[in-house]
Amino acid sequence: MNASHPHDGLSPQPAIGAAGMDDPDRARVLLWQMIRIRRFEEKCAELYSAGKIRGFLHLYIGEEAIASGAMPTLAERDNVLATYREHGHALARGVPAGAIMAEMYGKQEGCSRGHGGSMHLFDVARRFIGGSAIVGGSLPLAVGYALADRLAGRDSVTACFFGDGAVAEGEFHESANLAALWQLPVLFLCENNYYAMGTALDRAQSQTDLAAKATSYHMPSESVDGMDVVAVARVTEAAVEYVRSGQGPMFLEYQTYRFRAHSMFDPEQYRDKAEVEQWKQRCPVETFARDAVACGLLAHSVRDEIEREVAEEIDTAVAFAEAGTWEPEEALCGDVYARQPPTGTEARP
Repeated sequence: MNASHPHDGLSPQPAIGAAGMDDPDRARVLLWQMIRIRRFEEKCAELYSAGKIRGFLHLYIGEEAIASGAMPTLAERDNVLATYREHGHALARGVPAGAIMAEMYGKQEGCSRGHGGSMHLFDVARRFIGGSAIVGGSLPLAVGYALADRLAGRDSVTACFFGDGAVAEGEFHESANLAALWQLPVLFLCENNYYAMGTALDRAQSQTDLAAKATSYHMPSESVDGMDVVAVARVTEAAVEYVRSGQGPMFLEYQTYRFRAHSMFDPEQYRDKAEVEQWKQRCPVETFARDAVACGLLAHSVRDEIEREVAEEIDTAVAFAEAGTWEPEEALCGDVYARQPPTGTEARP
């Protein structure tokens, strides 16, 4: 089954062009981040096949432009919530690669102490509230964080990443309604890869214009080419400014495509190989690297430099995970229940 999407039959589009990027340093960072996410994910797939990583594993390959372009537009004080396909988000937010890889291994040195694994990366110091294994599960949490910031008078934005499948869930509609009704500082960021888990968008939702659904809740919405890192950065930066200004929530739809199966368990029998290959022609890493060199923004040698830097970082991360320690059996029941406050005191929110 083929998904109906706006890029059918289109040739690869320029990743810079009209967006007008002219900063070599920023261009290098964007390319570095996308290559970093791509190589990290490829290494995770390799380690999963070797039995080093277990459980579910959802790869971000093909969607790197979104996390790489959107995350730098957020401030350190902002909250970030993600999905179970969140390795790229965590890396782009600044969670160390070693802490993420150790979490993949289930080691105590992982960012969630080895308790979360691939789908539950968490880093409170970086306001990375984490991934969620529940489709749409982060949406009501995002509304709660935004409400807390509003009540506390904090100048923070809550950015919530989710997939197209989550838009069909009740949590999306409830969250969008409350965020718009109370004019909360929530930035809804939908990564639309057109298949949710394994069902094409046009077979699951009668209204395939996802931005229109958000507009029905009286919030501004916009669709952007999620394969173009510069377009992602430009549109998201404007959206963050809008939400931070106190005008209420906003919805962005990133039109993208995952090059790999939904998860490592997915036999992927629901989409044509020709369609996948067509989308690979719009690979965000390759198109941006090509156009940056073609317009003189980056030298040919920059790509090789980045590849070496990334390879060294990933090797170090794997070594860190391999050297990590397993949690002792007597600690396995820890963090199951919330700690009770001392008698006569109140728990802090």
